Amino acid sequence: MKKLSVCILFGGISPEHEVSLRSAESVLNNIDKEKYNIFPVGITKAGDWILFKSEDYSLLPSGAWETHPDNRRAAISPVRGQGLLSFEGDCVVRERIDVVFPVLHGENGEDGAMQGLLQMAGIPYVGPHVAASAVAMDKTLTKLVVDHAGVPQAAWQLVRRGEPKNHMENTLDSLELRFRYPMFVKPAGTGSSVGVSKAADREALRKALEFAAKYDTKILVEEFIHGREIEVAVMGNENPVASIAGEIDSGADFYDYDAKYITDTSVAYIPARIPEDVEEIVRDAAVKVYSAIGCQGLSRVDFFVTYEENRVVFNEINTLPGFTSISMYPKLFAASGIPYSELIDELLKLAMEAAK
Repeated sequence: MKKLSVCILFGGISPEHEVSLRSAESVLNNIDKEKYNIFPVGITKAGDWILFKSEDYSLLPSGAWETHPDNRRAAISPVRGQGLLSFEGDCVVRERIDVVFPVLHGENGEDGAMQGLLQMAGIPYVGPHVAASAVAMDKTLTKLVVDHAGVPQAAWQLVRRGEPKNHMENTLDSLELRFRYPMFVKPAGTGSSVGVSKAADREALRKALEFAAKYDTKILVEEFIHGREIEVAVMGNENPVASIAGEIDSGADFYDYDAKYITDTSVAYIPARIPEDVEEIVRDAAVKVYSAIGCQGLSRVDFFVTYEENRVVFNEINTLPGFTSISMYPKLFAASGIPYSELIDELLKLAMEAAK
């Protein structure tokens, strides 16, 4: 039986570059080499594409992979049938690629841009297609879709970058009329909690708006929900399934970038510490959000469950969630009976099915 040729894309120019490197290291260490021909292709922060010609995947997190002596410059051609191109001197080497796993997070990775390139190239890929990726990446668009789907979520307000820049005091007044402190402030188009702040007073809100504006022209301000942080992994195309629910205790003020990837303060509880009937509501809501946005392949859907009433409140969806050794998506499906390597098999299978 012919092996599938799989291109693992990683890195990228987004602020989540380092997270992608860690995710790719785990995927490359867990994918079954007996089943697939593997082509690891990294994208540097400068936007250069490199075919990584080593099996020492421990070089990825530090960035040392970029300077491996056997590397080649590379590109995926948008011309159908060309596949992966790598460059050796004046020679161009073409490799057939059957499916791409874009282990990319953030800008140009999970926002529909890379998906558009692969769509034009006619190469199947893991994860949601262009429209769903774009909607899920923009938290304000996600809010509109989820509201239409009837899933409860935190109250929110869109602030455009020019508003605090030119009329900061008016913007602060408007937000204080709408919400109580604390408020959450997020760039509309980042993941991994990049650019996110929890503002407890007016001065903190001012700084949070300025901070978020560094990452996006659209800023989302949300009411604070006092509850457990619950995550559900969803997988599938026409008939998606949800994993058991997991819970994150950040051990910090909130589950920020440092708590996710740098410090060891956070603790994951699988299954989540919520009643079974509430977990079913969460899992059903996760599939409802996934379907409403039009996702396929995979996504992780995050919620709050309030402490007082066990009320389920949607937080956000991540269409290419972290795949590091400690990431919740693979851990949730492992706890649901699908270990990491089999999970990769299933995602590649779903990508091939979606392209038919």
